Amino acid sequence: MFLDEIGEMTPALQAKLLRFLEERTFKRVGGLTDLRVDVRVVAATNRDLEQEVSAGKFREDLFYRLQVMPIQLPPLRARHGDVPLLAGYFIDRFNTEFRKRVRGLSPAATTLLQGYGWPGNVRELRNAIERAMLLVDRAWLDPDDFTTLTRTVNPTQFRLPPEGVNLEEVERQLLIQALERADGNQTQAASLLGINRDQVRYRIEKFGLTRT
Repeated sequence: MFLDEIGEMTPALQAKLLRFLEERTFKRVGGLTDLRVDVRVVAATNRDLEQEVSAGKFREDLFYRLQVMPIQLPPLRARHGDVPLLAGYFIDRFNTEFRKRVRGLSPAATTLLQGYGWPGNVRELRNAIERAMLLVDRAWLDPDDFTTLTRTVNPTQFRLPPEGVNLEEVERQLLIQALERADGNQTQAASLLGINRDQVRYRIEKFGLTRT
């Protein structure tokens, strides 16, 4: 039995769920007798339940009863390698639903989607693919099919501190972060930095950065 958004449960429901987990019995609405069941419970939440316990919003005993095998799932922005795989799944799904024959993402679209922050995680990716599939009349999805994403990206504004900066060190740190986010893929790192791959390669040699 999968319980989504477990952190949204009211205190009264939390008490009932704890009783169910401890005794494996429940009563039907309006029923008088206990029914025994044998199920495995999987619960999910996007809240920090330890903080919720500290704030008195989630029962501590229920938290530890659920905390048998915790699995931390990083947000999609930290798993950009999963984006093409998930996009391919949704494209196949909507090909069947919309009776289309889209083959996949173009390289430029893949770079765009992997560089996006995905505040809405997988649901947002699914909606973006669905919207693109509704309108596309080509074999491949291009960046132009995801204009709503590019409009939601706020450009970062760098401000020079009063004491100044070491420009080469800033450049080096940005290069390192781009390469880490791209898992060492120089083409993707170049896209994140707004330069080409040769410029990335030049800077890697300039700063003495190894693949590791």
